[in-house]
Amino acid sequence: MAEYLLGIDIGTSACKAAVFDLEGNVKATASGDYPVYYPHPGWAEQNPEDWYQGVCTALKKIWEAGVVRPEEIEGIGIDGQSWSAVALGKDGRSLTNTPIWMDTRSQGICTELNERIGAERIFQLAGNWLRPTYTTSKVLWYRENVPEVFDKTAKILQSNGYIGYRLTGEITEDVCTAYGWHCFNMRTGKWDMEMAQEMEIPVGFLPEIVRCDQVIGKVTAAAAQETGLPEGIPVIAGGLDAACGTLGTGAIHNGETQEQGGQAGGMSICLDQYKADPSLILSFHVVPDVWLLQGGTTGGGGVMRWFEREFAGEERLMQKETGKSSLDQLNELAEKVSPGCDGLVFLPYMSGERTPIWNPYAKGVFYGLDFSKTKGHMVRACMEGVAFALKHNLDVAEAAGATADVLRAMGGSANSLLWTQIKSDVTGKPIVVPSSDTATTLGAVMLAGVGIGVYRNYDEAVKKTVRVTRRHQPNMTGREQYEKAYQTYLELYRKLEPMMKE
Repeated sequence: MAEYLLGIDIGTSACKAAVFDLEGNVKATASGDYPVYYPHPGWAEQNPEDWYQGVCTALKKIWEAGVVRPEEIEGIGIDGQSWSAVALGKDGRSLTNTPIWMDTRSQGICTELNERIGAERIFQLAGNWLRPTYTTSKVLWYRENVPEVFDKTAKILQSNGYIGYRLTGEITEDVCTAYGWHCFNMRTGKWDMEMAQEMEIPVGFLPEIVRCDQVIGKVTAAAAQETGLPEGIPVIAGGLDAACGTLGTGAIHNGETQEQGGQAGGMSICLDQYKADPSLILSFHVVPDVWLLQGGTTGGGGVMRWFEREFAGEERLMQKETGKSSLDQLNELAEKVSPGCDGLVFLPYMSGERTPIWNPYAKGVFYGLDFSKTKGHMVRACMEGVAFALKHNLDVAEAAGATADVLRAMGGSANSLLWTQIKSDVTGKPIVVPSSDTATTLGAVMLAGVGIGVYRNYDEAVKKTVRVTRRHQPNMTGREQYEKAYQTYLELYRKLEPMMKE
């Protein structure tokens, strides 16, 4: 019987499920969409049940395609978006929608805790500043605003932990996603109960911390009926989507770096020792004894999805006639514009911004519009703006002593040769592209493979499964224009920052 591994990715806009053979070849893939709700300014939330139904939908599509049979799956790995706060009731049901990583409603709670406990003291323990996008203040927001939810809560779960629970009935928190809590010691990988008590977080809310490649349980009879998976398949804890994507690109040793081009943007640099920076994000890698110094931006591939949705009606109409997708057509328009966009600069702060400016009230801005500018200018400015955000994070990381030599690109935007080349040119870094669309689920699958013993270690898993499909070298042509545009990008935010307040 064939040996396959299943990876499940709980993304921001959809769940993706992919089945791989042991050499890293994709045998089947499908997705299940779900919405993000924006009920008030600064709010961004999802229903955890939508995630699980997305998983069930994606798996049903895979089984119906008939390429892979459910009984051929040997193990399951799960990754998910960061900083959820799934309130699990004593009856095992999720009690309310969870704020997700874009949500900033709990800013006031962060301010109070930072003043009462001490922002620097919290940072020294957790390796990250206390900010509203993390899990900590979202949970305390429940207490202040929906006490009926808080009082009924038994545990708080992350996105991958919730799916693991639905599949196995076991409640866990993997060591990688635990960094969403500020009562988590980033040096030791353990809960700090004293800090939890000072923050007035019930210690009972905190699940058991496990390794990312630990088998947490097996598919239950109920989950088997709902998903089509056979009962008894081992399920691995998994981890953060960015960390699994980092593994899926082959970045597992000190200095190796993943460049993220999914809904969100950013980068993850592997470190063999603790190195926190106040402007960036620090987590454990899904690989043992490795940390990730991360830049996480709200503007990544989602910027182009937004632009296509709002401004590419003509391209969608032309798709049947040209045989080219609307995104490909936008790419062609952008290619006709010279580096630097003739002075048009875009700030990609489409849902506030995370690293390195940490401003939940930051806004997206096009600067330099005039009658000479075209749609192509705006498309390219979007691409360059995301590249400038990446460079900003890399510059901050380098100042902190973490240098990236080669970027390993993943996510949908890595499919654009133009956009990837722009990122290489702007950052001055070579970029290699493994299987960009499947890096995250591949990372989850590699965890499963190590967890159940089909790979001896992560070096073997990477060697067997990760293959580079193309390479980009920075082009010196246009470097002067990019540098000028980048300085405008930085100065533009500095000048507008006083206006970008609550």
